[in-house]
Amino acid sequence: MTAPSPLILEIKGNSLDDGPGIRSVVFFKGCPLDCVWCHNPESKRKTSELSFDPGVCVACDACIEACPERALKRKKKEFINREKCTLCFQCTDVCPSGALSRTGREMTASDILETVTRDKPFYDSSGGGITLSGGEPTLNIDFLSEVAAGAQKKEIHVLLETCGLFSFDSFIEKVYLHLDEIFFDIKIFDEEAHKKYCGASNKIIMENFSRLHEKFLAGGVPILPRTPLVPGITDGAANLAAIADFLKGNNVTNASLLDYNPLWHEKNLKIGVTNRYSKKKEMQDFMDKDAVKTARNIFEKAGIILT
Repeated sequence: MTAPSPLILEIKGNSLDDGPGIRSVVFFKGCPLDCVWCHNPESKRKTSELSFDPGVCVACDACIEACPERALKRKKKEFINREKCTLCFQCTDVCPSGALSRTGREMTASDILETVTRDKPFYDSSGGGITLSGGEPTLNIDFLSEVAAGAQKKEIHVLLETCGLFSFDSFIEKVYLHLDEIFFDIKIFDEEAHKKYCGASNKIIMENFSRLHEKFLAGGVPILPRTPLVPGITDGAANLAAIADFLKGNNVTNASLLDYNPLWHEKNLKIGVTNRYSKKKEMQDFMDKDAVKTARNIFEKAGIILT
C-alpha cells in the first residue's frame, strides 16, 4: 500500500553542503519542533502557506483582481491580509513573476524518486546521493521508508537529516535499514531551555541519539551529531560544554558545529510570521569569527573532532 504523501517544499539539486559529494536534497514540510531561529520557517507547518517576495513583485496587480476575498492591497504594508486570506491560491496562479507562491506541493514517492534519479550520474561520480531533510522527514515514517527504500534499490546513497524526535522502534523497523548515513541535530542540552526555544522536550531526542550511536558502534549506520550555533541561545559555553560531555559519554569522536545564518528573518516575513527574536541585535548578522572559534575550542578540548 502506498503511504500518504506529505507536502514537499522543494528538491534542491547540485548541493554540496548536505552530505558527501553532489547531492539532491528533498525538503519535507512539517516539523514536531518550533525552534525560534528555524532557518526554514516555511517548513514548520504541515500545510501549504502563501509566500510573498516583494523583491520580485512587478506590481501588475493581477493578483489583486484575482483574489475573491479582497485580501490583497497594494497600500497595505504587509500586502496580504492573512486574516482574510483563505489560501485558495488563485493569486499564485496569475502571478507572472512568482512573487506570490504556494509553499509545499504534493509529490508521491515515485515522483521524488523519478526526480532525484535524473542526477544519479553525478552521485556516482562524486560519491554523493540524496539527503532527506525538512522540516522533519520522520513525521511521515511510512512515506519516508518508501522513498529511502526506493533510492536504496537504485543504489543511491541515502542520508537523513533529523531533529531526532520520533518513535525509535518505528524508525528502526521502517527506515533505519534503508539509510547509509544520519545527521542528527542536538541543539540544546538542558530540557527546560529546549522546551523554551524549541517548543518540546529533548528527552526522547537524547535517548534516540544514544541508542542510534550505540548501534553505529556495533557496526550500524554512521551518525553525525550536529549543533547549530545560535547567538544567545545555543552558543553559550555551558550549553556547548554539556553537549560535548554528553557526546563524550556516548563515545562520540566526531561532531559538527553549524554556523549561524541570519537569512531566516526574511523567510519569516515572506510567510507573514512575526518573531520577537528577529529584533535581537546578536541575531541580525553572521557570528563573529572569534565566537565561532571559542565554540569550536570547547568541543576540541573534550577530544571531539569537528568535521
